[in-house]
Amino acid sequence: MTVLQGICLGALQGIAEFLPISSSGHLAIAQNLFGLSETPLLFDIFLHLATLAAVCIYFRKKIWALLKCFARWISRRSLVQNTGIEKEDSLCGTDELGRRTIIAIILSTVVTGVMGVITSKFIPEMPIKIICIGFLVTSALLIISAVVGKKSVSATAESTGVSKKQAIFIGFMQGIGTLPGISRSGSTIAGAMLCKVDRKTAGDYSFIIAIPAILGAFLLELKGLGDVSETVGALPLISGCLASFIVGYLSLALLMRAIRNGKFQWFACYLIPAAILGLIFLK
Repeated sequence: MTVLQGICLGALQGIAEFLPISSSGHLAIAQNLFGLSETPLLFDIFLHLATLAAVCIYFRKKIWALLKCFARWISRRSLVQNTGIEKEDSLCGTDELGRRTIIAIILSTVVTGVMGVITSKFIPEMPIKIICIGFLVTSALLIISAVVGKKSVSATAESTGVSKKQAIFIGFMQGIGTLPGISRSGSTIAGAMLCKVDRKTAGDYSFIIAIPAILGAFLLELKGLGDVSETVGALPLISGCLASFIVGYLSLALLMRAIRNGKFQWFACYLIPAAILGLIFLK
């Protein structure tokens, strides 16, 4: 792999990881077009780690508030009403909401982990045309969730965060999003909106629960670290990760604005023609 190819793949990962268009599907297609059939899965996960850093920086205040809430919880300190975040924030505005969110994150992560073990058996053998069909599935999820989302809690109404049942369903949808062609962010946000979570909370929660999911996938694939150094190389890997981080942060900011403005479903306008072209021309 050349440095330019690494940068291109990293930039593509940064765009597709946060925009609901499937980063793993686009990486698989790009690697196919570049003739990089031997690229190890761990390279993709390194790019995911770079975009994960963008998530941590973008949501640093919420993450820090949740960590402090968890520390007070395990040390059995009294609940506080001022967590350093706006009190109206449905995920961590108060300690009560923060504890509710922490439980939800654990449930979603466990369900995603179980789903990930199941779907990982299909990823190495996933044909390009099946990935293109996954684009169509993602498009359907975006459109359906947009219709349902109009009837859910509005972004300005009082919200009680994510319940246990909602967390389980969202975790299931995130697990489905591990399949190439099906967007993790798209399926997770759509899943949240389908179970009546308001748009803003759905977007925030989707990316916060991505943190343990991506870290878990990275740890599982660490055994392939040697393959990355042999088939990819240090410079392409570093260049790709840097491009993934920079582009990823900008893409995340764009997506959060689209979610709050109710424009989430418009990404289907790209996915549907991309899927059709892929089914026709890619092998």
